[in-house]
Amino acid sequence: MTGQPILPDAVVALGGGHGLSASLAALRRVVDDLTAVVTVADNGGSSGRLREEFGVLPPGDLRMALAALCGDDEWGQTWAKVLQHRFAGEGEMKGHSLGNLLIVALWEQLGEHVDGLDWVGRLLDARGRVLPMTLAGVDLCAEVIGHDPTQRDARSTVRGQVQVATTPGRITSVSLDPATAPACPEAVAAVLAADWIVLGPGSWYSSVIPHLLVPELRQALVETDAKILVVLNLGEQKGETDGYAPEDHVAALLEHAPGLRIHTVLADVASVPDPVALEGALGTHGAQLVLAEVAVAGSTTQHDPVRLADAYARIFGGVESFAPWR
Repeated sequence: MTGQPILPDAVVALGGGHGLSASLAALRRVVDDLTAVVTVADNGGSSGRLREEFGVLPPGDLRMALAALCGDDEWGQTWAKVLQHRFAGEGEMKGHSLGNLLIVALWEQLGEHVDGLDWVGRLLDARGRVLPMTLAGVDLCAEVIGHDPTQRDARSTVRGQVQVATTPGRITSVSLDPATAPACPEAVAAVLAADWIVLGPGSWYSSVIPHLLVPELRQALVETDAKILVVLNLGEQKGETDGYAPEDHVAALLEHAPGLRIHTVLADVASVPDPVALEGALGTHGAQLVLAEVAVAGSTTQHDPVRLADAYARIFGGVESFAPWR
């Protein structure tokens, strides 16, 4: 294939936190019709405080996604910084993000989560739409082996996203409470209408997999005609994926959504110690492996949005010279 790649009409990215932010900052450079579906189980920090006090969804990951969709012009970057501004001091405002307060204010004014997020997006001139994975209040729970260091083989349940992300034990599975939380209807519609869906990067058990735990959203991800691209992290994450090889991350996804059809897995070339083993594991599921330099130069924890954008464009466009890692 020669010339410019043909890019997809609609892309949906699922995740949360810094991983989703990096992915969105890349995707907004590549596609025009972009939707972010964001995990909303956070129970810590400013988000947790606002969730408890006002009975709303935790706004933090939604705020970060909106900031990532701001353009590179002066307007976009100014508003991105304002949205991310966090108050210091020693009073009740300490630790709150201005963006979190703005989002909650619009929710209170409009009485509707999706409308409020759309209004923030318009204010920012965001290059895409941000939606929660569910409109219900949910808690993330994990089955953990060795949560108590004195009982390394004992199994226990850890409740709360912060607690799951920081458990000293080994996570074997995660779930949502309530398990029947309805998906955001607009998120389901976006998944079913997408050309490509991007899962990851991000905290695997507390940001990526939770989307597969919402029954209606999981069903949409299984039934959609969209091609699914999984973006692996640059390494294991302390407290969530200690000791995981790249293929273990993919296996964890499929354990929580056995019917998921993965088209492509993208990984940083320096983060895969055994490409042959990863390619073999993916081959059993009909997925292809793409290796590329997508990390910030010299970093082992942060994806580079510009490099990631180039990889996305080539994968979406089917550039043959880029497709398989060989």
